[in-house]
Amino acid sequence: MKQTLFTGAAVLALSTGMAMAEQLTVFGPWLGPDQENVEAVLAVFAEQSGHDVRYVGSDSFEQQIVVDLEAGSAANVAAFPQPGLASDMAARGFLTPLGQDVADWVSENYAAGPSWVALGTYTGPDGSEAFYGFPYKNDVKSLVWYIPENFEDAGYEIPQSMEELKALSEQIVADGGTPWCIGLGSGAATGWPATDWVEDLMLRTQPPEVYDQWVSNEMPFNDERVVAAIEEFGWFARNDAFVSGGAGAVATTDFRDSPKGLFSSPPQCYMHRMASFIPAFFPEGTAVGEDVDFFYFPAYADKDLGTPVLGAGTTWAITNDSPAAHELIAFLETPLAHETWMARKGFLTPHTGVNPDAFGDPTLRKMNEILLSATTFRFDGSDLMPGAVGAGSFWTGMVDYTGGKDAQAVADEIQASWDAIK
Repeated sequence: MKQTLFTGAAVLALSTGMAMAEQLTVFGPWLGPDQENVEAVLAVFAEQSGHDVRYVGSDSFEQQIVVDLEAGSAANVAAFPQPGLASDMAARGFLTPLGQDVADWVSENYAAGPSWVALGTYTGPDGSEAFYGFPYKNDVKSLVWYIPENFEDAGYEIPQSMEELKALSEQIVADGGTPWCIGLGSGAATGWPATDWVEDLMLRTQPPEVYDQWVSNEMPFNDERVVAAIEEFGWFARNDAFVSGGAGAVATTDFRDSPKGLFSSPPQCYMHRMASFIPAFFPEGTAVGEDVDFFYFPAYADKDLGTPVLGAGTTWAITNDSPAAHELIAFLETPLAHETWMARKGFLTPHTGVNPDAFGDPTLRKMNEILLSATTFRFDGSDLMPGAVGAGSFWTGMVDYTGGKDAQAVADEIQASWDAIK
């Protein structure tokens, strides 16, 4: 109750402009253009509140925030790219609960609101759960990229279900084409694009609760439901006729090079499943929405699982408690906090109260429609797993699988790696 009243008072202070001025520090992962974007948002808050707001960015956020918290010198608010790290810090008593009223607001005002509340709810040092993490600035991964002109020339329609997507893949092969470009190469991180595929397919074959059990290892990695999702990925990636260069090229093709087949003439592939950032690796001068476009990686029509969306983003938490920190969280509830960044670049939001006309980029507006249409949102599963698994054996296991190894054997090995660190 004390926390609820405190947050309510912060909202009142923000709205009346009568809060006592404080210095407020915010720590996040953004540098360069994104630093300018977040500073533009914080400048609006500073003007409204009268606080002296200062942002510090770091490309070593994950390491530095732990050092700062352990030293007692953390910023007031931190934007965590990994909810798992925020959860760890909450368990150690380093985060301040935001209050049930903030959780209720997220549930009521974000598309798939309960999913976002669950994402920011962690166990505190006393063993009780509370809402610690406010989701702000998100990304969508459930996207399939294609060339509209190629689809039009071939007479293909945008698939509205997974059944239609599979039928389209088969039709492209029957017509003498190759449906997919897939590449897992990423230097030391080779394999991660396949984890995104498997996570998306878990959300399309199992209820979100099962996805959560898998990510936390409450359900073992080698459960038959996980193995089935891996084999669903194999339906696309382990078929020589389905993949540009054949199945043997999947693991060795760099993910940054893999979409290039879309742009060749004749096309080396017609579709490429990848997150919202991939246009950075398209040929120079490519206009998204004209030369290339995207559609939602669809759900199965015969499974009652709604329209799940896989994504990522940042979770904002109070790491050094102060009244101004709660005011900033209250400000993040306002449409203005979202629309300020929407007018710039690189921002998506599930906030249902924003004006979509605020988007300065029509591509982002279209991506945001996918986010707003989600019935379930889940964070990238590999980012939530222990590093030895999510950024280790899961990556390498997917490379082994695309190379021909049995899905059950791969899942058994990944589970064994998880058992080894418990």
